[in-house]
Parts: sequence; structure tokens; C-alpha cells
Amino acid sequence: MRYSLLLATVLSLISVNGFSQAAPTKKILYGNNPAAGKYYDIRGFNMYCEVYGEGEPLLIIHGNGGDISNFKDNIPYFSQRYKTIIADSRVHGKSTDNGDSLSYEMMADDYAALLSAMKIESAHVIGWSDGGINGLLLAMRYPEKVKKLAITGANLQPDTNAVYPEVWDLVKPTYQRLLKKAIKTPVEKTEWKLMRLLVEQPHISLASLHTIQCPTLVIGGDHDVIKEEHTMLIYKNILKAYLWILPNSGHSTPIIYKDAFNATVDQFLKEPYRVFKGTDRFN
Repeated sequence: MRYSLLLATVLSLISVNGFSQAAPTKKILYGNNPAAGKYYDIRGFNMYCEVYGEGEPLLIIHGNGGDISNFKDNIPYFSQRYKTIIADSRVHGKSTDNGDSLSYEMMADDYAALLSAMKIESAHVIGWSDGGINGLLLAMRYPEKVKKLAITGANLQPDTNAVYPEVWDLVKPTYQRLLKKAIKTPVEKTEWKLMRLLVEQPHISLASLHTIQCPTLVIGGDHDVIKEEHTMLIYKNILKAYLWILPNSGHSTPIIYKDAFNATVDQFLKEPYRVFKGTDRFN
């Protein structure tokens, strides 16, 4: 699933102050680093983006209610190997947008436009939660732009076939409260857009998953907010896919299991996709 504001609050408790250690004597405030940050005027809003390292381009996409700082435990690792690109999605962080609407399709188009503005023809993509949904849509709508895709905690539809009912019980009251409020403050308008994403979207068909051409690593926790069978469904409907379910894990796989997450995703990005045929299944 994605971050609601509730899940983002939980994340903030896990992710202490957004600091990450790039070197023993230097701390970087990811998401607020003038040396690495820049705004891109794309598709009617200014998208804030930071870039670290050199090498093959790697785009990292955060979840609902999140921002660049959510990947403070991952950027230092990947920036040693890749040109690591991470932005605040539309309506998130420093990428403010006063429009009334917000959809995953809009956000996928934003990321495609960002890569074009940076003159990057294609990139590896990592997406967490809403970022995983955006990654799937990016690979569907702009297949030429995605070399390999790794997603964790993504879902295809906003219902209890995909998400555990107890999670819906946590987020629905805020949705209902904002739905009934005719006049909203600026903060509530932003919250409402994010809650509508959470409760009303996405709507991705299995047939559309079949169009994804790039090798894909589908990740989930065995106690994620997304049902394991739904994560399996995504994996089963992408042609070139691997599946990784982390034991004793919830939704925050890139944080709680950062070392294993970084190393496993990196290995996936570096190695050719392997097709298992016949006796290969015994290896």
C-alpha cells in the first residue's frame, strides 16, 4: 500500500530527523541539501529533486505523505554505485502544487518528464509504497525509460482484496472527516488529495501489468499492509519478475531491513535477468 499521513507519521518515528551519514565526519540532510538540490519546472509545477553520485541513473520514488528524506538509509549506499536521483513527488515535500486533482498517472508522467528534463533516456527505478505504484505506471506508460524496476509495498486497487481490513480501519476516519468538510484549510486540502489517493486509487488491471517489459523485483513484508497474496499476484503477472518476501517484516522494508534491501536490490540491478527452464529449477 502507500503512506497515508498516519503511515508517514509512523515512518517519521522510525526515520530520525532525516539525517544520514555520508562519511564519518559529515552529515547530509537529505531533502534539504542545497548542494545536491534543484527545482525543475515541469508539467505546471516546480518539482524538487536531489542528485547524488555518478554512474548509471537510478530513480528512487517515495510513498504517500513521504519525501526525499525517507531514503536516508539507502541514498548513501546507492550513490556509491549509481547516479542516484530522488525527488519530492507532486504535492509532497518541496514540490508544492495548488491544483485540485492528483492521480498516480499524473505522478508517473511527472517522473517521465523529470527524466527528460535531466536528459536521461532511461534509468533503473526503485519505488516504495505509492512509489511502487508510480514505478509500475512509469514502466507501463514509458517503457523506454525504465531499465529495471524494484517495487516494495505496492498495490493494484484500493480495497480489502489488496489491503488488510485493519489498515482501512485506521485510515477511513480521516478520509470521512475530510469528505464531510465543505471548506478546507490549505493544509487540509493537501491532506485531502493524499487521502483520496490512498482510499480511491489506484486501478491497475492485470492486463496492463502484462505490458511491462523490464525485469522487475517485486518486494513485500510477510506482515505488510499489503496482503502477501496480492504481492504474489503482481509478481505472477509481470513477464520478467522475481519475488522477494521479507520474513518478520511490515511495510517499511527499506528502513527496517535497509542493509538487506540495499544489497539485494543492488544485486538485482547489476545482474542479467535469469530465466528458469527445466533443470534450472533445481538450482
